[in-house]
Amino acid sequence: MGSFAMPGKKLYITDTTLRDAHQSQAATRMRTEDMLPVCDILDNIGYWSLECWGGATFDACIRFLNEDPWERLRALRKALKNTKMQMLLRGQNLLGYRHYADDVVEAFCAKSIENGIDIIRVFDALNDVRNMEQAIKSIKKNGAGCEATICYTASPVHNEEYFVHLAATLVNMGADTICVKDMANLLLPMDAYSLIKKIKEEVNVPLHLHTHNTTGTGSMVYFMAAAAGVDIIDCALSPFANGTSQPATESMVAAFAGTPRDTELDQKKLSEAAAHFMKVAQRMEEEGILNSKVLRIDTNTLCNQVPGGMLSNLFSQLKQVHAEERLDEVLQEVPLVRADFGYPPLVTPTSQIVGTQAVMNVLTGERYKCFTKESKMLLKGEYGFLPGEVEESVRKKAIGDEEVITCRPADLLEPEMEHLKRESEMFAHSEEDVLTYALFPQVAPDFLRKKYERRKAEEIHEINVVWNI
Repeated sequence: MGSFAMPGKKLYITDTTLRDAHQSQAATRMRTEDMLPVCDILDNIGYWSLECWGGATFDACIRFLNEDPWERLRALRKALKNTKMQMLLRGQNLLGYRHYADDVVEAFCAKSIENGIDIIRVFDALNDVRNMEQAIKSIKKNGAGCEATICYTASPVHNEEYFVHLAATLVNMGADTICVKDMANLLLPMDAYSLIKKIKEEVNVPLHLHTHNTTGTGSMVYFMAAAAGVDIIDCALSPFANGTSQPATESMVAAFAGTPRDTELDQKKLSEAAAHFMKVAQRMEEEGILNSKVLRIDTNTLCNQVPGGMLSNLFSQLKQVHAEERLDEVLQEVPLVRADFGYPPLVTPTSQIVGTQAVMNVLTGERYKCFTKESKMLLKGEYGFLPGEVEESVRKKAIGDEEVITCRPADLLEPEMEHLKRESEMFAHSEEDVLTYALFPQVAPDFLRKKYERRKAEEIHEINVVWNI
């Protein structure tokens, strides 16, 4: 390989099948019962970690699957005795869609770790490190590994120097590992080689790379990153791999076998686990949850930077108003809105904010005729510091003469936990329940009431069986 000779050390793999893979391909609809039967195999493959919680899984559990996400976490912890369990956390947003007070962030991190999480990957959609401060402190305080994360994107204000500086800043804040999160597969192979090499020269903690295969370059990106010395990569088992998901674990393990970056993972066990998930994927396809379109390569993403989850959300919004044929117009509008808004990376929640604004601009026939509440919040600084220069005429139209927030947004929030406990005392029976309510106050009350009604009915049934009533 000449100058690209592989450094001589084992390459580690985090498998995302239990979280990001089905979130990217199947609307986060994998059930706990789909996971537990294969946990014994997964636990003995030799992964660096299993990403199995966080992201959209919490929302999907209570909103669509009628499952308690905390119970899923405990069940997985019981089944995975040898492997580190990892979750994704949106910094001060936690797993919800607004900023929470510091005491809520502390309580959520503590309970996640207490219930079984070993590593928390924490990011902020704007790469505003102030929005990661409290989460990093809470993760370290409660004894878990902190993987501080850089959201990779391309824009006039995002360059190698920006990302390298960000990595160094996060290490100084206490990160145990650094993750480069390439959510739309925009990081190209040679750029990956250069960026990973420069970050490795700057920081002395393990470096983790996360990409998808949306634009078809994911495997090449991992190969070049491995040549540059990356320590860990994210993959998914083949039934839920590629397309909008991660490159396939089995393929990457085979590609590095016998090289200085040999992963040393058990291919036989990988095949056994994949056979289980093939049945899960087939069932999801039959149910219409998994659409084969998500497996296709979409090179348009290199231009519009729209990640797979955002694309499906845009199409859904247009379908609701019978305007699916206007998708191309919306995709052309997205980069323009993003530029006006100061080039936020397109990841939850900024992807939804920019995308919805683009839809409104197209459907109303006039750019910025109206703004969503979230667009106004983003332009006002309520989500944090926007990385690029905002188009001031757009901001003025959105928020008028209101003052732009320049401090850490969470500094404006009063402690919330005691108030949340009082508000939820009629249906919350644990601190985990209170946190569920904090994240999803519209959905949680009904979910929690039904959960405890169901549990009570089960207990009565058990008593009746014991007493033969």
